[in-house]
This record gives sequence, C-alpha cells and structure tokens, in this order.
Amino acid sequence: MSLTINHITHGSIAHKMGIKKGDVIIGVNGKPIRDIIDYMYYSREGPIVLKIKRGNKPYSFKIKRRGRDIGLGLKPFKIRSCRNRCIFCFVDQLPGGMRKTLYLKDDDYRMSFLYGNYITLANLSGADKKRIFMQRLSPLYISVHTTNNELRKRMLGNPEVPDIIKEIQEFAHNKIKLHTQIVLIPGMNDGTELSKTIKDLSRFYPHVASIAVVPVGITRHRKTDIKPVGKTEAVKTIEIISEFRRRFKRRHGDPIVYASDELYIKAGIPFPPLAEYGDLPQIENGVGMVAFFLDSMKRLKHPKKIKPTKIVTITGLAFAPYLEEVSERLKAIDGLSFELFRIENKFFGPSVTVTGLLTGRDIIKALIGKIKGDCLLIPNVALKDSTFLDNMTLKDIEESLGIEVKVIEPTPRGLLSGIIDGCHRKN
Repeated sequence: MSLTINHITHGSIAHKMGIKKGDVIIGVNGKPIRDIIDYMYYSREGPIVLKIKRGNKPYSFKIKRRGRDIGLGLKPFKIRSCRNRCIFCFVDQLPGGMRKTLYLKDDDYRMSFLYGNYITLANLSGADKKRIFMQRLSPLYISVHTTNNELRKRMLGNPEVPDIIKEIQEFAHNKIKLHTQIVLIPGMNDGTELSKTIKDLSRFYPHVASIAVVPVGITRHRKTDIKPVGKTEAVKTIEIISEFRRRFKRRHGDPIVYASDELYIKAGIPFPPLAEYGDLPQIENGVGMVAFFLDSMKRLKHPKKIKPTKIVTITGLAFAPYLEEVSERLKAIDGLSFELFRIENKFFGPSVTVTGLLTGRDIIKALIGKIKGDCLLIPNVALKDSTFLDNMTLKDIEESLGIEVKVIEPTPRGLLSGIIDGCHRKN
C-alpha cells in the first residue's frame, strides 16, 4: 500500500523539507496508506510523520504544519468501474469520438465521498463498508431509483444487486449521511412505485438526508425504447413529490424530497422559492440551480455604466427563459450591448436541453455568421480543461467564429464579472 507524490508546490513546507516529486508515501503517523483518503484521514490533526520511500531507500519526515497545506500533489487512485448495465445509462448512449473521460463508468465510494459522484452500493465489499464506517466517509451519494428490489435489478441490469433497503439500513445504523437520487423512467418507477420509494427512504431520515427525483436523460444515440419524461409525467411527478414535501415538513420541518429543476421546466410549473431548498444538498444534481441563480441575480448589484463593449453568451434551451429575464435587466447597463443565444442540442437530440451537454460543434453551427462582438462568454459547465464533450477546444471556437472567448462561472456574479472584465484580445 502506497501513495505517489506527483507534484510539490514550490516554496511549500514539503519543498523546503526536501520531499520530491516521485517519492512514495508508505505511511502517515504510523499508519499504512492506500490512497488520498487514508492520507487525509491520518493527517487531519497535529504534526505529521511521513514515511517515504525514494527508490529503495526509506525516509522519515516530521512536519509541523500549524494548519497549513504542506504542498503535496498526490497521484489519483485507480477508479473502480461500474459492474451494472443500467438500461438508462447515459454513457451507453454516447457515440464514439468524444472526450475520453466521458466513457468512464465509475461506481466508487471514494469518488462519492470526495466529489459527490452517485454510486449504487452494488460493488461494496465488507472491507469497504468497514472502512467507510470507521473513517466516517460521509456524506455519500446513492443512486436508488426504486426500493422494489426486483425492479431495481432490471433497471441496473445486474441480478446480483443487494437489497437496497438492507444496505441503507446498515449505513443509517452506522450514522453515515446519504443523499439519494431516483432517475425517473415513465411507466417503470414512476407513479405508485415512486411513492413507495420515497416513503421507504424517508423512514431513514435524517440519515437519508435528501431524495432527489430527476428525469431520465435520453439522447438520439440511445439503443433502447425508454420513453423520456414529458409534460404530463412531469406534472404528475411533481404532484406526488409536493404531497410528500408537505407531509415531511409537518413531521420533520424538512421537505426531504426534491424535484429537479428539469422536472419543473418540463411541467411548466413555477419553481419553489429558494428557501424551500434548504441548504441546497443536491444542487450539483440540478436541484435548486435555477432558484439559486434567480435569487442571486436579484441581490446582485451591477454598475450603471461601463466602458462600451459588445458581449455575447450562450445557454441551453432549458435555462434560456430564465437567463433571458436576467439579460433584460443587464441591458439597462449604459455602454453594454448584450446578446444571448439559445443553442439547440443537435448532437444529442432535442430531449437534451441542459447547457452542460452542449458541444463545440453545435455552438459553432448556431453562431457562425451571426455574431459580432468583443467577447463570447461560455459557462464552464460545458467544458473540462478547455475542451468540450466532442473534443472541440476554446481555440477551435475562437478561430471558427472570429471572436475571443472567455469561460465564466454559471452564476450571476460569474456572468457580471465576464461582462465587466470582458476579453482582452491581443493585437
């Protein structure tokens, strides 16, 4: 068991002590190390004694950090892949030639703890659970979908999936907080099945701290006949969720269950006020993002006048109506010419409407020959390391459209910062 150092911050404590890139950590405070979680767990308080192997020679470093980061960059662990064959798996709906990381299907509890990735609990060993309980790896994010175990086996395409209620009961007994999600498929786990699943999960509150219901994602590349969630299904689902929310608020003071933003958009139903989302436990899962954005925009103060500039930005179809409300307000800024473009997702198909799944090619096709401006603002949710899903880069966008591009945070403050700072084209 070991952990390789792949970066040392110049001038850091580790750098000054002579620790080097390529050194291998084999122990922290007398404990053997498997991965970055062990390192975090055993070094969280007080001084650190690192046992390091350099070549075949061992070294020991005693570090008094006084709360500071010591400057180590650690090699990522190999991610545990998913054993399921989910009938709605988004990865299986992807064509070839896209960003390589998109094809990785992980079901790794470490990724859930560190980054909020959703796992199914289908491939945990007894040793994994023992570690989770001992090291208090909480919260974890669990894809439940249904508490009907036979149905869950079919949905996950895995006849070996353990009883989800028994699994959750064990985690709750060990006081591990869980945020759960239900990917909704019309005619399969909606209606009565959805009600049963919500009721079953709520029994474990507060250890099951939240339940999110999100519509299944369907692309035009799918190989199954799964039906997407339409307006009728979205309305019925929100009615079910709303009734449970009222009941849970009376009983616990917490609504517990949440409909995703996409369900409200599909249903054409207004979003609840931001206060109804609590501490936004599943905002990264598309729950409360729109309410947070609109509320933040109301509170944001913008200048009355700026240096004359022409700004262009984009959004997916789902968020367009809400960003258009914001753009009307921004047009009141003297000196600002602001243009918003709705981008239809031709690559994945019309049922995929979120900004984060826009491709570089679709952006180019929608904007080429239509825009003139000083700067094109692109939300960072559509990119990873300056690369779009289809391997197009920011440079490709700039060269194709003849406009400088700036990546922004998908928040009111990020949008306003992009507008005020603009781009800085080199002559």
